[in-house]
Amino acid sequence: MGLLSNRVDRNSLKPGDHIYSWRNAYIYAHHGIYIGDDKIIHFTRRGQEVGTGTVLDIILVSSGPARSQVPCPTCSPPEEGHGVVSSCLNCFLAGGILYRFEYAVSPALFIAKARGGTCTLAVSDPNDIVVHRANYLLNNGFGCYNVFKNNCEDFAIYCKTGLLVVDQGTIGQSGQAISIIGGPLAAVLSTPLRLVTTNIYGMAATAVGVYCASRYAADIGMRRDVVKVSVEDLTTRLAAGLLQVVEPLAPAFPTPAQ
Repeated sequence: MGLLSNRVDRNSLKPGDHIYSWRNAYIYAHHGIYIGDDKIIHFTRRGQEVGTGTVLDIILVSSGPARSQVPCPTCSPPEEGHGVVSSCLNCFLAGGILYRFEYAVSPALFIAKARGGTCTLAVSDPNDIVVHRANYLLNNGFGCYNVFKNNCEDFAIYCKTGLLVVDQGTIGQSGQAISIIGGPLAAVLSTPLRLVTTNIYGMAATAVGVYCASRYAADIGMRRDVVKVSVEDLTTRLAAGLLQVVEPLAPAFPTPAQ
């Protein structure tokens, strides 16, 4: 895995790894948890979905295993239901390239990887705990799919860290969702510079700075609106519709590795 590329060989995967593959000309990536034996557990749109009401609902169709007229000989046919499924690595990748999401990265590396959805400052829990969470959610679900608040990356980050955003009215843990919102926001916030300068380079530098600052502040490893929630408690609250009033089980503000 290079400095700015998270591309890895499948032979280097370990159970508990958070992996992803870009889809639709690098517009969006699909994320999952590798559990060993060439199997991935990931969150898809097969369950009930809360749409965005925008064109993104048409563009972001990558959250699912590869669709083929010939059934995969190693994958179990997915059942209609909560959207958390198990697939073989080939079906998960759908012809794409394999990447591994990075945890506990330094602030400098986080900023250098300008594209969201590739790394976080948050610290991962031990791999056995990660695999347990993924398997538990495979049987019990992860709520309604929402591209901005509860998507495949949110699922994988929760499995790795056990962290959830307290206020479900805000954006979730997903770095790529933050990037989608942060780009236009940076452009808007840099627009007032036109009143004092026509220097396009200065405006571009300001927009980049605003974008990087917004990504950094919104990363799950920096936010203070997150709590550590056990997977058993999560599914109980989801079933009761109480996730939005979840209380912290313990202090859960991870710090990046030094």
